[in-house]
Amino acid sequence: MRYKYLFLDRDGVINQRILGGYVTDYKDFHFIEGVLKAMQVFAQKFERIFIVSNQQGIGKGLFTVEQFDNLTHKMLEDIRLAGGRVDKVYICPALRQDLSPLRKPEIGMALQSQKDFPEVDFSESLMVGDALTDMQFGRKAGMHNVFIDNHVASDEPCPESLYDEKYNSLFEFSKTLQ
Repeated sequence: MRYKYLFLDRDGVINQRILGGYVTDYKDFHFIEGVLKAMQVFAQKFERIFIVSNQQGIGKGLFTVEQFDNLTHKMLEDIRLAGGRVDKVYICPALRQDLSPLRKPEIGMALQSQKDFPEVDFSESLMVGDALTDMQFGRKAGMHNVFIDNHVASDEPCPESLYDEKYNSLFEFSKTLQ
């Protein structure tokens, strides 16, 4: 089956995760090696590309939505200049304990994408992430899950039953689509 829609987590998949912290400024944002090349491949292969990201640092008051938007604008520009594309970025700034329907593993951000882009069919979608909540999100929405095992320590291991494919990086996954 050819998948048409791509959902990507951000931290740990697109950019280097800051263990125990948050990427609050573009000077701290570093693309993982090969990501810009992967985004170029994805732009050719998928009809829609979305980023879905929990950003509880906003809810904690560590940075503002405006700061996040500025960082995101620069990230998207770098992706575009490299020949890639992201159709929309969805975030949930709520804290984990707030139990927001937008916060992964809940599928509120996926439902928002479907509202904004009615053609999106989750059965024709891929979810690519590096965390348990990413894979739970994809399963709940009925997506094909790709787990990025970036070997970053996690207190919540992801069972194999939650993902369909596993790669060490977004770039490694993109090579399977060429």
